[in-house]
Amino acid sequence: MRTYKQLTYEQRCQIEALKKSGMSQQAIADVIQVSQSSISRELSRNAGLRGYRHKQAQQRTQDRRKATAAPRKMTVELRDEIDDKLRLKWSPEQISGWLLSHKCIDISHESIYRHVWADKQAGGTLYKNLRRHARKYRVRGSHGKTRSGQIKNRVSIDERPLSVDAKMAVGDWEIDTVIGKNHRGALVTIVERVTLFTCAIRVDCKSAEAVTAATIALLTPYKALVNTITSDNGKEFAYHEHIAKALDCDFYFAHPYHSWERGLNENTNGLLRQYYPKGTDFNTVSDSDVVLSVQQLNDRPRKTLAFNTAADLMRKEMAALAA
Repeated sequence: MRTYKQLTYEQRCQIEALKKSGMSQQAIADVIQVSQSSISRELSRNAGLRGYRHKQAQQRTQDRRKATAAPRKMTVELRDEIDDKLRLKWSPEQISGWLLSHKCIDISHESIYRHVWADKQAGGTLYKNLRRHARKYRVRGSHGKTRSGQIKNRVSIDERPLSVDAKMAVGDWEIDTVIGKNHRGALVTIVERVTLFTCAIRVDCKSAEAVTAATIALLTPYKALVNTITSDNGKEFAYHEHIAKALDCDFYFAHPYHSWERGLNENTNGLLRQYYPKGTDFNTVSDSDVVLSVQQLNDRPRKTLAFNTAADLMRKEMAALAA
């Protein structure tokens, strides 16, 4: 018996891009490997006055699910599933959204936080999986004023081509930094969105100068496959225009506090934390250690790559360019 699967956000990005290119419903269905009736149903239910737009379609779907999902009590089975996600470093908001979108289970992130606090009071350690370990968030900047938006000439992710969201070609990268103990040293990490190929290098400090030089050094060997780079709003990316010019690419910034817009990079940093746990002083880590850990990561078979490795996929892409 064939079971129906909801379209994903990535597939909706592809539908919008392919529809704008003039492809028929059947051709779009063949590309994203769903039935033609699924495309027809998606376009009829989620198109607006300005045509089909992937963000609007995703929001309409989520609104319908939220309206029909019944509130759930914190059962033993549900609590175990939430605990598993917390141990994978998922935030309560991510868990709440995932349960609603994938299982139609409507439980608020506040309820998940209450579960974490109750576990902590009982002597549990779930709170240690939260990003700030339950510490109150301190607004960046002096006197409580945010310093976001001070990067000159930043280009928002809203202006990034839809093909990047749809992962239609190799060449779109996400960049971030992993900070060491007491802010001593850091890793600059960059990952390609389609192949999952990762580059990383140790820097003595997280200054814009150091991060700019490291970024150019890491990506120059792959310059022909660098079309876009997307970062957060950290001051270390203040020289983004210099990076874009050196690598002949476009540089975009995610929205403040929207880490999911660079979800692959966040996930990759988590994988690197297996080698360098929080509290690591990167000034005591050798460059050769970083090279080895990144090599091991790129040589892992990945489920999302049909158990191919990122290193093999990148080698094939580079070989195709050289041919």
